[in-house]
Amino acid sequence: MTKWVYTFGANNTDGDASMNNLLGGKGANLAEMATLGLPVPPGFTLTTEVCTAYYDNGKKYPDDLKDQVEQAGRALEADTGKILGDAVNPLLLSVRSGGRASMPGMMDTVLNLGLNDETVKGLAKLSGDMRFALDSYRRFIQMYSNVVLGMAHHTFEDILENHKDDNGYVSDTEMSADDWSALIAEYKSAVSEGLGRDFPQNPDEQLWEAISAVFDSWMNERAITYRRLSDIPASWGTAVNVQAMVFGNMGDTSATGVAFTRDPSTGSNEYYGEFLINAQGEDVVAGIRTPQTLTKKSREDMGETDASLEEAMPKVYAELACVFDKLEAHYRDMQDIEFTVEDERLWMLQTRTGKRTAKAAIKIAVDMAREGLISEDEAVLRIEPTSLDQLLHPTLDANAKRDLLVMGLPASPGAAIGEVVFSSDEAESLARAGHKVILVRTETSPEDIHGMHAAEAIVTARGGMTSHAAVVARGMGTPCVSGAGSLRIDYETDAFSVAGRVVNKGDIVTVDGASGQVFAGAVDMVQPEMSGDFSTLMGWADAARTLGIRTNAETPLDVETAKGFGAEGIGLCRTEHMFFEASRLAHFREMILASDKTGRVAALAKILPVQRNDFADIFRIMGAMPCTIRLLDPPLHEFLPHGETDVAAVAEATGLSARELMQRAKELHETNPMLGHRGCRLGISYPEIYEMQARAIFEAQALVAKKTGVNPVAEIMIPLVSSEKELKILKAVIEAVANDVAYETSMSVSYIIGTMIELPRAALQAGKIAEQAAFFSFGTNDLTQTTFGLSRDDAGRFLPDYVAQGIVEKDPFVTLDQDGVGDLIKIAVKRGRNTSPDIKLGICGEHGGDPASIDFCHRNGLHYVSCSPYRVPIARLAAAQSAIRNKQNKS
Repeated sequence: MTKWVYTFGANNTDGDASMNNLLGGKGANLAEMATLGLPVPPGFTLTTEVCTAYYDNGKKYPDDLKDQVEQAGRALEADTGKILGDAVNPLLLSVRSGGRASMPGMMDTVLNLGLNDETVKGLAKLSGDMRFALDSYRRFIQMYSNVVLGMAHHTFEDILENHKDDNGYVSDTEMSADDWSALIAEYKSAVSEGLGRDFPQNPDEQLWEAISAVFDSWMNERAITYRRLSDIPASWGTAVNVQAMVFGNMGDTSATGVAFTRDPSTGSNEYYGEFLINAQGEDVVAGIRTPQTLTKKSREDMGETDASLEEAMPKVYAELACVFDKLEAHYRDMQDIEFTVEDERLWMLQTRTGKRTAKAAIKIAVDMAREGLISEDEAVLRIEPTSLDQLLHPTLDANAKRDLLVMGLPASPGAAIGEVVFSSDEAESLARAGHKVILVRTETSPEDIHGMHAAEAIVTARGGMTSHAAVVARGMGTPCVSGAGSLRIDYETDAFSVAGRVVNKGDIVTVDGASGQVFAGAVDMVQPEMSGDFSTLMGWADAARTLGIRTNAETPLDVETAKGFGAEGIGLCRTEHMFFEASRLAHFREMILASDKTGRVAALAKILPVQRNDFADIFRIMGAMPCTIRLLDPPLHEFLPHGETDVAAVAEATGLSARELMQRAKELHETNPMLGHRGCRLGISYPEIYEMQARAIFEAQALVAKKTGVNPVAEIMIPLVSSEKELKILKAVIEAVANDVAYETSMSVSYIIGTMIELPRAALQAGKIAEQAAFFSFGTNDLTQTTFGLSRDDAGRFLPDYVAQGIVEKDPFVTLDQDGVGDLIKIAVKRGRNTSPDIKLGICGEHGGDPASIDFCHRNGLHYVSCSPYRVPIARLAAAQSAIRNKQNKS
């Protein structure tokens, strides 16, 4: 019989942290904390396998699940001495999700389950506090009606706000038992009117409906979006945790909070978090009330006046600090913790590895390695490579003029400039259209996930440092200012006001998440500096990796940037990009329009000096590092004018008629240019083009070697080869030019000649092609296109459907298709090495910056990957992680 339910608590615990995949992160860690002897309210977990079975069987549960849940429920009643549904001594429950990967706020929770018109009286008598009991009941009705019955959250919030306004209340804590009683009646009427049914009173019915609602939330829109953004497979499913309630809303001796054992924004080794007295957990994360700080130091640093937990409840704080230290030492990582204080007694509700910014992740990893908690290799493995992108972009210039609009809490660091929007849907649509947007909300909810992902930064009027907006923004690496309490947002007019100033939708603002400030207009930025902990970690990464890391670059700025980020050479210099400057384009068009070779050569002679200077600039920057230069690749028609205005301008510049221009464009037109007269095929038809480019390369080498004393290393790459004969012919052309330049300059030039493997035939013929090539560089962009028969410019229209339906796991233009394209690469590697054991092998498509693709390259023995400049650190780290993991797998 399959075991579907696992218990946890002081008296009996079935699981532990190693069972994360089965029990989900929350269930596994509750079991682990119970085993460690920490104060955990008892409960039980329905496994992720239940979720899988639920969806596989048309949302029907396994036949034996009910018996196992009932058995676990009886054990829970025995542990607590309370009974579900008992009017005198009622057991109340929380029902919460818990996937194997953290998805904060994306799935549903129900608290205070088991309350009804009778058990609320029992709770009041047991606690001696009718107000607390009624407050818990109204919370349950509101949450259950929203999560389980599908009623809108604002329905109940509107009733609450109207009641407060009618009675002159500012805070929920001002409301009496009579107020809550009246509100409960209004809530129940809203359910009856909205759904045509009474609010359920049977606790068993409540429990099973809540369990189903949590499993259903695994496939809600926000959870699907979050999984897509975070690469979490839908097949993992979620567990459901049913746990005895403990109450943070039992008066001034009770509280609830969220804490991190280190600062998740900066990585500083100090406690970080917030709490609320006389509240339940959702009050903290929802941002409805502004929480208080955990520590006295944090309160003083933030200029707050309300007492910290350390000051308000010193005994509880001391106990909590011991728990922090115990959990961090046990898990060997920064922990994100939820806790409740019930009448001065501390209870632990959750621990998990805390989400953090990239800056914090690096500091925490480096500090923990220095503290001896983890090894240097473990520190390298702790950092998500793509998160480094957060560190590689500009910050606000300290000397720039600033016009401060509003100040809030520094919830997630980073700086961004964009136009103000007030809805997540609009943020997403404008971002798709190329706009940079700043999402401004009173508070965010899980339904805003798509807009938060699209936004450059997020600003909320409500909420603390652990609110939904703050936690999600930090996980995404998006700058966020929360709790900007002086903001007054008017959604009807699409504007916000602050201190008499009005900012409308579309106005430009600058957000500094590190300081919690929002400025009017655009504030100047400065480029980041990579030093300190970043340099330390990358040094450990470089020591671990075996793959070389190069860059795709052709301008001096890009080359300098990549070198600064640690690039060890150029893996792809696209020479065609050099022709698009206005002065050069005119000469190149002259070459295309020439009627014979003599005319073409004359036009190319005008381009030679500027192309030589381009290469010389690159060689000076890179010194003795290898530079792979791809000869002209695109079809010639791309360089010709297309619109009437462009045609007229070029006609005037060249002295040709518009008619002649259009005729030449018509002659060059191809039905499918990506498979047409391009790459080496141009060199075969017009060898003078490649001769000019080769001369520019070799003359630049000689020039730089003479001036600097360093001999540049050129790797000349011939594109789109499908036959060794193409390569043999063009190799002879280039070698002849090299000999000529060596003779003319009296200097030897250092070069090798190789090719891009970007066609299936080239991969299959790699053994023969290797007879002529000193290196292969896999051009995976075109190899993916030609293997799938897809146009990458058009496939974006339907590839999301393929990903959604599981036909492909990921977009093959983002992450290498290891089954199809990968097999072709493996074939080419094997056949190429059979012919030439020392052949150099690399990859230069966009996949060179994708961690999963980099791992493939490491496992298949490539020598280097090449990527865009800003992905160089990402590739260095991903290559190191691949080397470490593969070493661990072999040991």
